[in-house]
Amino acid sequence: MESTRLNKIGRLLQKELGDLFLKEAKSMHGTLITVTAVRVSPDLSVARVYLSIFPPERREELLKAIEANARTIRYDLGQRVRLQLRKIPELSFFIDDSLDYVDNIDKLLSK
Repeated sequence: MESTRLNKIGRLLQKELGDLFLKEAKSMHGTLITVTAVRVSPDLSVARVYLSIFPPERREELLKAIEANARTIRYDLGQRVRLQLRKIPELSFFIDDSLDYVDNIDKLLSK
């Protein structure tokens, strides 16, 4: 069970990363990247960032590009939250497929 502090830090990182991706996605027309969740380790050394990427056909391509630029994203994030956090966690990015799972369940139930 996560503590209140870890939840607050996770929400802060989620908001700021969402703003970063929104700003960058404006340059890539037809692409939407949403940060669905951020899970922070108890020692604040690692943050697992779950992304929902639209269109689904470009998920793997965009995830590889995001992972390749993880250091730059972490630096930009650090510039935004430097007054709230002393240590910026390492970022690990994952595809959040929970919406695909919900769509699959809906399709199965409608049959």
